[in-house]
Amino acid sequence: MRYRKLGNSDLEVSEISLGAWLTYSGGVEFDQTRACTDAAFDAGINFFDTANVYGRGAAETAWGEILSGRPRDSYILATKVYGPMSDDPADQGLSAAQIAKQIDASLARLQTDYVDLYQAHRFDVDVPIEETVEAFQQLVDQGKARYIGFSEWTPEQIRAAVEVAGPDLFVSSQPQYSMLWQAPEAEVFPLCAENDISHVVWSPLAQGVLTGKYRPGEPRPEGTRATSESMGGFMDRVMTDEVLEAVQRLDPIAKDLGITMTQLALAWVLRRPEVASAIVGASRPEQVHANASASGIELSADTIAAIDDALGEVPVKGQTLAGWARDGVRRR
Repeated sequence: MRYRKLGNSDLEVSEISLGAWLTYSGGVEFDQTRACTDAAFDAGINFFDTANVYGRGAAETAWGEILSGRPRDSYILATKVYGPMSDDPADQGLSAAQIAKQIDASLARLQTDYVDLYQAHRFDVDVPIEETVEAFQQLVDQGKARYIGFSEWTPEQIRAAVEVAGPDLFVSSQPQYSMLWQAPEAEVFPLCAENDISHVVWSPLAQGVLTGKYRPGEPRPEGTRATSESMGGFMDRVMTDEVLEAVQRLDPIAKDLGITMTQLALAWVLRRPEVASAIVGASRPEQVHANASASGIELSADTIAAIDDALGEVPVKGQTLAGWARDGVRRR
């Protein structure tokens, strides 16, 4: 496993990190969660990413119990704040009161005194950016969060936050990024590079599509994310025959290199120096090891060109967000 520096922090994170979005929030039994976590440590993964909203605390609670048995300095722990934590419409967002409330709740569930990285899960256009920045800075001053990051912010929002916070508060961005979703390269990557902000990317395998397990013209396999009601239309845009046919054209490229489709997709993401880590999910220990094995694979310029040719016009390149974040910035 290789490691990369996270922005302007002193954190060295594993190139592959383990995430808890669709797995450890309730979809995977506790024993499996523990087995996957143990496998992550075995594979050299030191970076674990979750959020308070995953299972409304369930994912944090599971990792709190599992990780409490390990030395706190043996792993880097990241969680997030923004999403609804109850049926009360007011129990969400990035107000100062909500951030203060949710960090304490997260720390209790995670059984730790601090998180290494606390991230704004989305941008809150209903709260002045100055209030949000001040609240995050206070957490750092209190020692409850070592560093601050954000997820799926627009360039306008990133500029506004950095303008208020200065160059040192934010160390990471968490955008969706994969062969099929290349949009961050246009504006978000260069803007964050200017401000020494690294990327911890989510969905680098496009929800499993880039593993090649879904084939054009065939029914979606039962028990996969593609048939899950909870995924709604999220999978539909990457489950078209056009996309699946393009993905199948990647298979001979991977075979020529002697690697799997999964390794190819993760190595492609990690080819960018702006990316500190790629978050992967796993429901079985062998998946953890398979994902971790992508670290250190370097793709030649010829391979990158072959991938571009295989994908053709399929990748999404002209948008800056995954589609559910809100534009705009509110100021005092």
